[in-house]
Parts: sequence; C-alpha cells; structure tokens
Amino acid sequence: MRMKNFNQTIQYLGIIGLIPLSSCVGKTERTREVHIAPNVIYVFPDQMRNCAMEFWHNENFLKFINFTADPVKTPNLNRFAEESVVFTSAMSNCPLSTPHRGSLLTGMYPHKSGAMLNCNSDRPISSLRDDVVTISDVLRDNGYECAYIGKYHLNFPTPNDPQNPGRYVENRDPVWDAYTPPEKRHGFNFWYSYGTFDDHKHPHYWDTKGNRHDIDEYSPKHEADVAIAYLENKNNERDATKPFFLVVSMNPPHSPYHSLDDCRKEDYELYKDKSLQELLIRPNVDLSMGKAKCAPFYFAHVTGVDREFGRILEAVEKLGLAKNTIVVFSSDHGETMCSHAATDPKNLPYAEAMNVPFLIRYPDKLVPRTVDYLLSSPDIMPTLLGLSGFGEQIPRDVQGYDFSKTLLTNKVKGAIPKSVLYIKNIDGDKNEEGKVISYFPVARGVKTSKYTLVLTINKKTKELDDVLFFDDEKDPYQMNNLDWNDFPEVRNMLLSELSGLLKKADDPWYRERILNEIIPY
Repeated sequence: MRMKNFNQTIQYLGIIGLIPLSSCVGKTERTREVHIAPNVIYVFPDQMRNCAMEFWHNENFLKFINFTADPVKTPNLNRFAEESVVFTSAMSNCPLSTPHRGSLLTGMYPHKSGAMLNCNSDRPISSLRDDVVTISDVLRDNGYECAYIGKYHLNFPTPNDPQNPGRYVENRDPVWDAYTPPEKRHGFNFWYSYGTFDDHKHPHYWDTKGNRHDIDEYSPKHEADVAIAYLENKNNERDATKPFFLVVSMNPPHSPYHSLDDCRKEDYELYKDKSLQELLIRPNVDLSMGKAKCAPFYFAHVTGVDREFGRILEAVEKLGLAKNTIVVFSSDHGETMCSHAATDPKNLPYAEAMNVPFLIRYPDKLVPRTVDYLLSSPDIMPTLLGLSGFGEQIPRDVQGYDFSKTLLTNKVKGAIPKSVLYIKNIDGDKNEEGKVISYFPVARGVKTSKYTLVLTINKKTKELDDVLFFDDEKDPYQMNNLDWNDFPEVRNMLLSELSGLLKKADDPWYRERILNEIIPY
C-alpha cells in the first residue's frame, strides 16, 4: 500500500500491529497527541424525511424545531439521539438518490461528481466518475477496511451481468439496476450491493466476487444481518487489526409502500387503525390524493428501519466497539407524502423532500446536543474525514465544508455556512437512440435559517419561469409563497447569497451567467 507521508506510514504500521498503537499512532517527526483511527459506520435509508423521527416530540428536542413531527415509532433512534449530535437542518441539496450519493462519497456537487441525475441506462452522462477520490478511497489508503452493503445507485447500467456476460442485469427499458465491478468500487473491498431494485421483500445483491444472492426477506433485516456478521467478522471478511468504514444503505422507506407485500406486518400493525388525519398531520397535506393511503405503509417502513438500525447499534455495543466508532444515521432525501399536493416524493425544495435526518455519535469526543448548522450533502465527506483524523488529506477538489472542528470543540470555528444551495437538474438533449447526452439545470435556489428562495427557468429560453419564496421561520410548512417584490431587501440579500453559492460550486448557472439580470454574479 502506498503511503503519502511519514505520519500515515507510522499510523498504518500501528494499525496492522507492526508497532504499538499506543506508542506511534498520530505521531509525526515530533511526538504529538496520540490518535487512534476510529471506525466509521454510516447508515442511511432511502427517502426518509427528517420529521419522521419520534424523538422530535420529546421536550429535549421539540424546543429546537418549529414543526410537528410525524406520529412514528422509532425507539432506537430516540435513544441514539440522546447520545448524538442531532442536526435540525441537514439538507439534501439535490434531493435525489444518485446526486446525493455522489456528493456523500466525493464531497462534491453533482455536476462535479458526475452524478447529476438519477442514473439509468438512458442517461450515460450520469454516473460517478472513475477518477474522483471518494471518502472510501482516502480511508482505504490510510489502512481502513471498507465495506458497502445495500443500495448503491451510482453507476450507469451497462451489459455487464456477471451471471450473463454481455447482458444487463434486468430485462426492462430503461434499465435501472446495475452491477458494480471491482474497478468501480472506490476502495470498498467488501461488497454486498446492487444498483437500485424496489422489491423490499425479495432483494438481491452481488457480493465481493460478483456472485448474485437472491433473498426472500425484508431487505433492512437482511442487510442488518450482513452488517452484524461483518462487525463480528464471522467469515474473516476484514482484517480485524485495522479500523473499518462500513456503509449500510437501506432502500425502505423508499417506495413501494402500498401493502403488506412491501413492509413487515408487525410494523404495519402500529399504524393500520389510525385515520389518515391522524397520520398525515402536516397542515400542507392534500388528503384527497390517492397516495395518502400509503402513509401507514411508509411509517411502517420507518419503524422497520429503526429496528434494524437498533440491531446494528446493539452489535456495536456487545463487541466493545462503541467507544472508538463514529456512527451516523442519515438519508439521501426525504418524502413529500402528499404535502403541497406534490406528485413527486422528492427532487423538490420543500422541507419534506430536502430536510433529512443527520445524527452523529462519537463517544467521549462529541458532546451530545442539538444544533441548527446548515449541513449540505457535500459537507458530509470532509466532516467525517476531519473527525477521523484525516482532515489534512481531504482532496483539494472537495467542495464541502468540514464541520469537524466545530463539532469536536462545541464552538463555532470560523465562518460556518449560513446558507445551502438547492439544485434541480432534468434531462437535456437526447441523441438519435434516445440516450440523454446532456442535462439541463432547470432550478437553483438558496436556503438560509429563515428563508427559502428558488428560481426555475424555461428550458428553451433560460428565462425566469417561476419563483418560490418562503419565510420558513413564520411559515414552516411553506404554505404561503410570498411575492419577493414585497421584500426587496430580503430578496437582494438572498440573490447575493445565491450568487456566492453558485460561484463557490462552479455551478452551470454561474459559468453561463444564467439570469444575469437578476443574480449579481
């Protein structure tokens, strides 16, 4: 393994047992503070909104929010929250599966990671870049064992089925599911994953060697079993002398959420006797939508995910790993579930779609508390590297902010972000075969602690088509779209903030000076 500097070499030798960790890890040419590289476990279900966690009803957390949480049962997350730093305002900048996952791994915005749209066989332009450096690449280079379990959804599907060479892994058009070959796994040396496949009780996975496993079991349960076996190292999946980075990506509460064919009966029993008015309590909900009847199944998935997350936490405790393990619970985006009468469950600037859970526990290092920091998807990668002691190895092209010093000291360090960028991309031009050969940046926006402003442009003219402007402090359910002309000072402040975010991200809107007459580039 190639070592980049003296400190890394010394640390690695300690990790693999060639020299004592107590005498070497964290030392440079001049002896400094001892650092033992922590394990990192990152668990993220798909399409779980921030308000779908029971602890927000608890007075210890309720005082930090201005919304009413969903009537869900999440006992394990409730306990975990008491031990963690809980973010009220973590935002999925481009609230779609593939774009968020690209940002999570790379610390980049979608147009930089290569993952601008949800990837399928009709979108060859959207796929995680092979040449980008991911968090798993960095940790692997620093002596970590890296494991990925569950949904990946970052590779453009190609005809590379290991069991049927020259064919796609599924027979539909376009193809969504995908097999990720070893050369595209970015440092993950334990693999039990798939691209995207929405049958929660009949999932399938490809293992490290490319063997396919078809399972007749609720996918979060099975994935927790695999994760626990990895933690226990039952089959010598990892070198137990090394720290590990374990990602568990559960598909629920992503759709389908229509019947008991999708979720576990014991979870559904908790919600089946409640009326839709008791379940969908947000005042911006349209109960006349047919989708409203899906609410008990969606919340059943949330409870199912909570149970399996709890099993993973229990294993961490039993194995004595908790003290030196960073554990994160989050999601790639939320779910509108009939709010705003939206037919799209995601890919929208509303809180239900954009605001995601983000809880992080690191015993004896992070003081449990609730914070209102505006965390963006690209911030996760550098923050985890910083917390793990590898802040100096964050790649230069990372665009996210490293919150690690602020989290470790419980003090704001420097100018932390006061706004986040909202991004919506759609298909652009297509070739004669119907393949998407470009993407169109249809909307950009800015979210601050008080306001949301989103501008949508016409695909043909690139002129302003629509404006969404909310005072999220006074109107937390975003029911009153304000006329920005009535608030010129706020409008100008937000446009200036948006300009800065677009420039920092090197966004297409900045490069093309889109809406140059409005946005002060």
